[in-house]
Amino acid sequence: MSIPMEKLDVAKKELTALLGERCSTSQAVRDQHGKDESWHELCAPDLVCFAKSTEEVSEIVKICAKHKIPVVPFGAGTSLEGHINAVEGGVSLDLNQMDQILEVHEEDLDCVVQPGVRRKQLNEHLRDTGLFFPIDPGADATIGGMASTRASGTNAVRYGTMKDNILNLTVVLPDGKIIKTGGRAKKSSAGYDLTRLYIGSEGTLGVITEITLKLYGIPEAISAATVSFPDVESAVQSVILTIQSGIPIARIEFLDDVQIDAINKYSGLDLPVQVSLFLEFHGSEQGVAEQAEMVGEICKDFGAEDFKWTSKPEDRTKLWEARHNAAYAARALRNGASMWATDVCVPISRLADCILETKADLDKSSLIAPIVGHVGDGNFHLAFVLNMDDPAEIAEAEELNARLIARAQSMEGTCTGEHGVGLGKKKYLKNELGEGAVEVMATLKAALDPDNIMNPGKII
Repeated sequence: MSIPMEKLDVAKKELTALLGERCSTSQAVRDQHGKDESWHELCAPDLVCFAKSTEEVSEIVKICAKHKIPVVPFGAGTSLEGHINAVEGGVSLDLNQMDQILEVHEEDLDCVVQPGVRRKQLNEHLRDTGLFFPIDPGADATIGGMASTRASGTNAVRYGTMKDNILNLTVVLPDGKIIKTGGRAKKSSAGYDLTRLYIGSEGTLGVITEITLKLYGIPEAISAATVSFPDVESAVQSVILTIQSGIPIARIEFLDDVQIDAINKYSGLDLPVQVSLFLEFHGSEQGVAEQAEMVGEICKDFGAEDFKWTSKPEDRTKLWEARHNAAYAARALRNGASMWATDVCVPISRLADCILETKADLDKSSLIAPIVGHVGDGNFHLAFVLNMDDPAEIAEAEELNARLIARAQSMEGTCTGEHGVGLGKKKYLKNELGEGAVEVMATLKAALDPDNIMNPGKII
């Protein structure tokens, strides 16, 4: 849907008067803001506005609301389901210059940040306090983007996801009003949980401009390991028994043989090309040793071999950098290829079935698609490596993705454990949640954003 030129021109003049050079119509800048790291096609906005404060965001949104111009919040651009693509044009609202860590309350284990703060930036700032923020989706995403997509990652099995680690949000509503959704208390029974409403709303209900986060003490001791298994089922059953045994493991990542081959080549590792787990333990020296011993025994009972343990920071860093670069390693398996990443999540008791059936489906496919996952909470990912100019390959990936999602939903799982809905997963919501639940979402959207200016075309 195109915006009438006269309406856009008036809005542009008002936004330029407010922001000066921080309102851009450069094609290069617009293109940069019209595509994330997903397979979805570029949809450039008409304007890009760079905000520096909550008050500026409010004024930008008021102008856009007056002229009914779409607003698409933009962070690091690392989302994976087309969240930032401006499918109806309008304004891309870049929040990267709102990158201040406003408050750190060491005694209360929390902090307040602006949405443009990066995950690594925050932990670097916190290092001398002995605290850290554990949510680690892999990419150096902005905290605002992580809140908007309800991100999680490798540490979620122990520390939870973004929804478990946000106490309060400052949000600019679709009419430009500014609200706070909570406070700094660790719990509250006061009214509707607006904080949870906005976490994962993907910019469709408002713009998040401040986030209050929970923090944790940096563990006294950290140990990591890699371990190989004879087959998928053995690895997954080890994970299931570890979780069911109540061992407080910090990270437990699954990589199939295709993914191990990819990261060996890309990151210079020399791991056996077999189904593997990457493990990490946090706690006291004694606690870490006990956890590692228990998990080691469980894995051995399922035929594990080639244990490699390390507590050296440089070795752990290399290991987790390789894990975080898994998607790029997968893409490098095929020269000139693109990547289509997707994810699902199932109850952990169904994880082995879901991965085994998916692996069998992939074995019959002509596409390369490594499997990797945060299997401690039942979440895993596929990265289809394909030629995006080949309609047959795209069609095959679409069929595999649809079967993967149907498989997960039939096991009482979800079409997305952490990537979010965006453009790519909208059509699967009714099957997962029911028509009534999706209607409630649409009712909330219409009530809060009657002119549908906030990131239109996403989720609903």
